[in-house]
Amino acid sequence: MIFTETTLPGVFAVDLERREDARGFFARSWCAEEFAAKGLSAQLVQCNISYNIKKGTLRGMHYQNTPHAEAKLVRCTKGRIFDVCVDLRRDSPAYLKWTAVELTQENRSMIYIPAGVAHGFQSLTDDAEVFYQMSEYFHSECSRGVRWNDPLFGIVWPLASPILSEKDAAYPDYQA
Repeated sequence: MIFTETTLPGVFAVDLERREDARGFFARSWCAEEFAAKGLSAQLVQCNISYNIKKGTLRGMHYQNTPHAEAKLVRCTKGRIFDVCVDLRRDSPAYLKWTAVELTQENRSMIYIPAGVAHGFQSLTDDAEVFYQMSEYFHSECSRGVRWNDPLFGIVWPLASPILSEKDAAYPDYQA
């Protein structure tokens, strides 16, 4: 795997290191030793799938608070998404900054999101499917979110008029 740190400390784009031949390719998409060697959480306890019927669907910005803060490894297995991370770690030099990557079924890239970083995405195609690997079990009492278009962050989403759940639309602005 090829790890490239984004502008947010600890947030990594993870690309496959392909071994190709006439049949196609083989690539490792997870290795606890390689993640741990980069100082990333190598504990994965839960996997989730998000299926998004319509282009423009926006899910986010979500995180899980302590004592059950979670890291995520996210990959788009069908279609394309614009994947966004916002640094909510008060001790981070990138506090309140955001970064984004495009994850697609073609590039097979992933993004590693450490605990303390909010996450969301917007589907760029109909029928987009997203696969999450989580370092912590879901605890509803620790589930949190911030508004997808909070002016404090200034996220530039690619598609206007997103499709949102009532819950995501109702998240408040972040209180810095």
